[in-house]
Amino acid sequence: MLNFKTNRWILYVSSGVLLGLFLFAVLRDSSKPVTLDQTQKMLEQGLIKRAVLADEKVYIITDEGTFRIPTVLVDKHMFSKVPVEVGSGNYAIQILMLLTFILISSGFVYKLAFAQKEEDSSKPSSGLPSSGLSEPISPSLSNISFKDVGGIEDVKEELEEIIDFLRSPKKYKNFGAKMPRGVLLVGPPGVGKTMIAKAVAGEADVPFYYQSGASFVQIYVGMGAKRVRELFLQAKQNSPSIIFIDEIDAVGRARGANRNDEREATLNQLLTEMDGFEDSSGVVVIAATNKIEVLDSALLRSGRFDRRIFVDLPNISEREAILNKYFEKMIHKVDTKEIAKMTIGFNGASLATLVNEAALEALRRNRKNISMDEVLAVKDKVIFGKRKVKSYSEDEKKLQALYQAAKALSAYWFEVSFEKFTMINDGLRPYDVDLVSKHKLLSYIKVMLSGMAICEIHYGEHSSNVEQDLKEVKKIVTLVLENYGMGEQIIPSAKDNIYLINKLYAETKEFLSGMQAQIQALQEELITKEQITKEQIKKVMDEVL
Repeated sequence: MLNFKTNRWILYVSSGVLLGLFLFAVLRDSSKPVTLDQTQKMLEQGLIKRAVLADEKVYIITDEGTFRIPTVLVDKHMFSKVPVEVGSGNYAIQILMLLTFILISSGFVYKLAFAQKEEDSSKPSSGLPSSGLSEPISPSLSNISFKDVGGIEDVKEELEEIIDFLRSPKKYKNFGAKMPRGVLLVGPPGVGKTMIAKAVAGEADVPFYYQSGASFVQIYVGMGAKRVRELFLQAKQNSPSIIFIDEIDAVGRARGANRNDEREATLNQLLTEMDGFEDSSGVVVIAATNKIEVLDSALLRSGRFDRRIFVDLPNISEREAILNKYFEKMIHKVDTKEIAKMTIGFNGASLATLVNEAALEALRRNRKNISMDEVLAVKDKVIFGKRKVKSYSEDEKKLQALYQAAKALSAYWFEVSFEKFTMINDGLRPYDVDLVSKHKLLSYIKVMLSGMAICEIHYGEHSSNVEQDLKEVKKIVTLVLENYGMGEQIIPSAKDNIYLINKLYAETKEFLSGMQAQIQALQEELITKEQITKEQIKKVMDEVL
């Protein structure tokens, strides 16, 4: 037979359940979810009577019922031709009933807590951590297009096909063509990789899901993988769409001895999701990194990040285009071509800082417009201040151009593969393939030694810009002699390394000594255009020889 205490418990629980069911019936959202395409069709057919903006949703009222769509998917001009209200008429009643439910529930909780005070006080707290649930993932609509981004003409050409696929996926499906599932943007910080991804989303007019690689790195095992699943699920439900993962090396670093279960679980989930894409899913994954060498090989294989786009520091013409974009909305009397000449080594972010600092300097001086005086006044502040970037004086520019010209000529002469040489970077790709000949490796070493050799020929000394090339030389020589056994003896000694480097350096100096006119011509080409390609080198060689 049930006692009084048990009956009281049953009464409390039954009353709470009945009240909860009653409030659920009153407060529940009976509207039906719709997609952006369905909403557009209802607008075009004139079916929408009015729209109500409430919290994070827009409620669409029609003769056939009420529908809802997330606010983030709606353009602010979409409902310009229908009446729009803020909130709804029964909100006050709903809030009042909700408060009543909270008060009654609080009374029940207090009664139960008082009745069980002694029993509960004897139980220790669990001390369990919070669940660590991730924040909800919502898309955004990018209002940036390629016309808003200057100096990326080569990148635009690479991405036009992706944009066309997102606009018209059926065209590719009907033709039987498959688009890349992933696009990897590789380049140094500040060159605009995130801006490029937003411009692709803006051009294609599709939802844009932004996530940083660090956001997947969670404290609790399994939460990072859960967030990856949620991200891809949302993107597929709103396809066609773009997922952009910034700094993917935070989660996509190569798996090795330093084991991290949470990061590996997250990476495995990312690999699984990209493998699980259907050709018609309409989702393109774009990722950005400045450390492609640390990425796991499974991410880079065919079927995942099929297309890689290298975004280099802008050259002189690209810097001029970027500066024109930043200055077009300002009152100024500056020569962007002259500024582009003096900002070698600046990335897009540094140029934006330069323009903003010049504007602030003009305001401090009570000027009516920005002049070259303000730009020159803040240039050193940008170089040596918080946003320190590599820049050169005129003498340093000549030395660096000479250094790179010698490397470019050697690469062309010894048939070492490259795309282009710039004032700062070369387009050489390291020999990371499984099968390579001794001749090719020695030619690669000669290219790395060419800058050092030409400086000794012209100035009688070396300069500090040899640091990275010298590290590469030591690395390749070690591979040649110790790993591949390509020396005079299968088991080399330390003297063998020194002998090989000195021998190749002497051969490089002898070669460059007979190419003074060609190197000088390439040096002038680099100073003027800040980059040289194979075609330009061939042209110089034909003219000088």
